[in-house]
Amino acid sequence: MADSTATVPYADDDEDRLKRSITGPQLFFYTLGDVLGSGIYVLIGLVAAAVGGAFWIAFAAGVTVAAITGSAYAELVTKYPQAAGSSLYVQKAFGNKALTFLVTVSFLSASFAATGSLATGFASYFSQLFDGGGPPAVIVSLVFVAVLVVINFIGITESVVMNMLMTFIELSGLVIVMVIGIWYVAEGNADFGVLIDISVSGNPALAVLAGVALSFFAMTGFENTANVAEETVDPYRAFPRSLIGGMVVAGVVYVLVSMAAALTVPVDTLAESEVALLEVVKQGILPFSTDLMTTIFTVIALVAITNTTLVTLVTQPRILYGMAREDVVPGVFAKVHETRRSPWVGLLFSGLVVGTLLVTGYAVTAAGGGIDLVNRLALVTVVFLLVIYALVIATCLKLRGQDEDERAFRASTPLLVVGLLGNLAILYYAVYDDPASLLWCAGLLAVGVVLFLVEQLLGGGSARPGTASRTPKGDL
Repeated sequence: MADSTATVPYADDDEDRLKRSITGPQLFFYTLGDVLGSGIYVLIGLVAAAVGGAFWIAFAAGVTVAAITGSAYAELVTKYPQAAGSSLYVQKAFGNKALTFLVTVSFLSASFAATGSLATGFASYFSQLFDGGGPPAVIVSLVFVAVLVVINFIGITESVVMNMLMTFIELSGLVIVMVIGIWYVAEGNADFGVLIDISVSGNPALAVLAGVALSFFAMTGFENTANVAEETVDPYRAFPRSLIGGMVVAGVVYVLVSMAAALTVPVDTLAESEVALLEVVKQGILPFSTDLMTTIFTVIALVAITNTTLVTLVTQPRILYGMAREDVVPGVFAKVHETRRSPWVGLLFSGLVVGTLLVTGYAVTAAGGGIDLVNRLALVTVVFLLVIYALVIATCLKLRGQDEDERAFRASTPLLVVGLLGNLAILYYAVYDDPASLLWCAGLLAVGVVLFLVEQLLGGGSARPGTASRTPKGDL
């Protein structure tokens, strides 16, 4: 067996190391909660608009490609159970800091865009509590992000426990939608023909591909799990079960919820709504007060979006932390708070970038920019992540035979090839369908370029020594 200590980056008495406290069940719900809340509550209407009544097919195809990609992450994270995720894997495979930096800033950019999209979706649901009124959406979004930054600062264990509780709540909302669908079918009112209707002009295959590109946002989140590897108890056993298992469960739920929505609500209504799942509840199919059910479901949706955004914010400073240890970004991002053990510098930086992104997006919208902020930021997220996913699969294949450990998970090679092609196909169509999203991608990448220049000009080994120069004393 290979020397497993080669994958353990820091000594047990390292004052800046992260704490192993996440158990296998917590990791499963961490994955499930992140994936479940990241799109089904926010983007289902946009997917329905792209495909028609058969939009469940887009979710099924998207989760298949995502699950295959997840198997590559499961293999890599059990070989290298450290913070930084895809950035770390690319660094180990190619040893090129410029490429590693590009992956790092792309992942961060995707995470920032996703947080902005979710915060905007949160504001849309929040306004439903005031019958479409309430505080300005930009204020709601900014306060929402600020509160989650504070929760994140308190600590990873507290964040993960809160994530578990919110996962049960958000799952209850999806169960309500499925129950409404079953009730509607039992009453004999369902028209199952809608489930095979691709009611859009043009090529049906391209319509489904457009839906997959949007629905893929709902499948993302599993990659965040890899970034807490260094804080997971027994990652060799926990990750394959929790990561792949969480994605499969989320995929089944997505397909069932999509079918329920298509059967109970006209597709045009779903397509035009910013809170599409709430339209299912508003149909008044269940024998309860519709107003009461609408309020309850709105609160559940807010919890679901909060859950996903919390996990996303957990990830951002940990990517910066891990790469600071590798001297890829300025060493200040490796700082951990003395008592809370949180990577606080990276967390504050993340909150600032997301806040700037939200203000910019709302300003463009207010100026008549003619964009759907949720849609645009979701597509920006997908573009970045599809590039990373394809590269992670290629990295997984390249690292075969290196740092092997009998405890590590091994993904199916043929499936990885299929996943690679699937990611590239979805990426091509996403860019083809909305080339303007590349401008937003460029803006986020510019933030990373500034970090890169700072590290190159002022770094000079300011970060703490990386993995190659540390002698581990045992498992974290």
